[in-house]
Amino acid sequence: LRPASGSRQQDAPGAADGLALASDPGGTLNFLAMVENLQGDSGRGYYLEMLIGTPPQALNILVDTGSSNFAVAGVPDPDVTSYFNPELSSTYRSQGIEVTVKYSQGSWTGVLGTDVITMPKGLYGSYTINIATILESENFFLPGVKWHGILGLAYDALAKPSSSVETFFDSLVRQAKIPNIFSLQMCGAGLPVSGSGTNGGSLVLGGIEPSLYTGDIWYTPIKEEWYYQVEILKLEVGGQNLQLDCREYNADKAIVDSGTTLLRLPEKVFSAVVQAIARTSLIQEFSSEFWTGTQLACWDRTEKPWSLFPKLSIYLRDENSSRSFRISILPQLYIQPILVIGDNLQCYRFGISSSTNALVIGATVMEGFYVIFDRAQRRVGFAVSPCAEVDGSPVSEIEGPFTTADVASNCVASVSFHEPMLWIASYALMSLCGIILLVLIVLLLIPPRCQHRYTDNDVVNDESSLVRHRWK
Repeated sequence: LRPASGSRQQDAPGAADGLALASDPGGTLNFLAMVENLQGDSGRGYYLEMLIGTPPQALNILVDTGSSNFAVAGVPDPDVTSYFNPELSSTYRSQGIEVTVKYSQGSWTGVLGTDVITMPKGLYGSYTINIATILESENFFLPGVKWHGILGLAYDALAKPSSSVETFFDSLVRQAKIPNIFSLQMCGAGLPVSGSGTNGGSLVLGGIEPSLYTGDIWYTPIKEEWYYQVEILKLEVGGQNLQLDCREYNADKAIVDSGTTLLRLPEKVFSAVVQAIARTSLIQEFSSEFWTGTQLACWDRTEKPWSLFPKLSIYLRDENSSRSFRISILPQLYIQPILVIGDNLQCYRFGISSSTNALVIGATVMEGFYVIFDRAQRRVGFAVSPCAEVDGSPVSEIEGPFTTADVASNCVASVSFHEPMLWIASYALMSLCGIILLVLIVLLLIPPRCQHRYTDNDVVNDESSLVRHRWK
């Protein structure tokens, strides 16, 4: 294990914070066995193999830190090569509860149940997990994807149909008694998106594997436990501050989401970033369609266009609120190779897009770092990933600390309207008088019964909760 060498260094696993040893062959955890347990790319997501049921059925499961349900294809689908058949599993138990999850670019409906799972490159042992078998879907499984289900690793506040559904990771923490922390490395930096699907990656459950990062780990607090919501203080393009109010970066939230392929920015921030990149880059004339994602830019294969573009830096508030640190990505991460035309042309896409409801740190940024989701201490950590290299040179950086004297003490809106209870309260207040009258009528005419109807407020409709910008 690497000894602590800096003020921001994570204590070695096994220290007082309860993290397990990196390799413990006699116990539940063996982090080394989890190294490179992921496959995939930023275009179609990163997935791991999982065995479900008795006898086990092998499926590839997308790793998504932007949602909270564990769901797998439960019937044949033209776009999936395998599916889970609960009738073939002697350990499957249906709960008979229908669940629907909607996304801006797709949805699925299934039935909740439980079954045992094992992970060939994960924890030792088998565990009983809530699982939704997907019976109907629309634009969820897309052509070319190599996964057959989704592993939601966010908090139970996002679980559907209600937060009472224990999430996959909460079940592992309770049953396997592992520390409430996981970490993620995605190794697609500089490689073609939607390529062969052999790019590596690692999902480490229960702790941190020292071989997956270099330097120090820098932590930022989780502002709210639903998505992994963090606080962003400012953005720089080519070392120049965008000079926006810091609340613009957090409108209406800023989250870390492995299930989103791009860096997604609120519209005002996106416009400022594009203008700054265009101003800073060495390209005088550039198609506006490239920035909006509707057109690729192509260069001769002997040329590397990355030298034409600036570095992009995101400042996050440190655990010490008077300090911040910045994570930076070089153009090799946001000017992304897509396809080759003929013998001479390599075409690229812009790995940043606009968003109407969030700033999303997706795969475009995450591929540069080893990201630690320390739920026990309510913080997200970033360290430089050794696989974030192109042509032998690092394409990501972390620097700090910096003072926060030049930004507001709180860049996150104090009033949030995303909580289901707030929606319920607002409807209740608007209809209070009517409800009082209706209750009297109901008590007289209708036998009392307990029933809950799930509405659109019970489903995930955030664009960032699923891989959206896949290359099709």
